Amino acid sequence: MTLSSDPSKTSRLRLAVLILAAGEGSRLGGYPKALLKKESGSLLKRLIESSQGFAPIETLVVTGFYSDEIEAEIQSIQQSVLSPITWVRNANPAAGQSTSVRLGLESLKSDYDLVLIALSDQPNIGTSEIKSLLEQFSQHSLQHEIVLPVVNGQRGNPVLFSREVIQKILEIPGMACRPYMDQHPQLVKTYETDNDAYILDVDTHDDIQKLGLN
Repeated sequence: MTLSSDPSKTSRLRLAVLILAAGEGSRLGGYPKALLKKESGSLLKRLIESSQGFAPIETLVVTGFYSDEIEAEIQSIQQSVLSPITWVRNANPAAGQSTSVRLGLESLKSDYDLVLIALSDQPNIGTSEIKSLLEQFSQHSLQHEIVLPVVNGQRGNPVLFSREVIQKILEIPGMACRPYMDQHPQLVKTYETDNDAYILDVDTHDDIQKLGLN
C-alpha cells in the first residue's frame, strides 16, 4: 500500500465497502437512521461520498427495515458517484445486525483485497477517518488482518478486514465478524485514538439534536 495526502492514491489495494442500513431505529420511534440528514445530505449519502476518494471497486448496502425508502436513496446517490452501488435486502432484519453482516459478506461480488464494514448512522465518519484506518492497515504486522478503532476502551466503527479473514469467516456456518474477532484477537490490530467519530452514532431524539441532524 502506498499512502498519499491525496485520498485517491491512499491505497493500491482493492477496497470494497459494506454498509449496514437494515436497522429499525426503534428508539427513534421507527425511522430509518441512514436517511437522517446532516447539512445537505443523508448520513448514507455522506458516508458513500466519503469513501469515493479511495476508489472502491464495490459498494454494497444491506437494507432491511425501510428497504424501499433506503433503496430509493441509493438510486439517487448513484447518480452523483462514479463507483457502482448495489444493495441486498435482509429478509429478517429483526434477527440482529450479525445477520446483516453475514448476508453482506456473502453478497460481495468483487475481487477485493480489503473490506470496510461501516454503519450508516455515524454522522462524523468521513474521508479522514477512513484514511486513518487504511494507514493503520498499511502499517500492520504480518499476523494482523483486521484494524479495529478503539476510543477510550470502547470499540468503534468502521472496521477493516482483509479478504483472507473474510474467507475464513464465511467458511464457518453462521459466523460473523465480532465473534470471530473475539476468538482470534491475535489477528486484530487495535487502533487507539481519541477521535470520537468512531463511536458516535444516532440512537435517540436527543442524539439528533446534539449532532445537528434533521
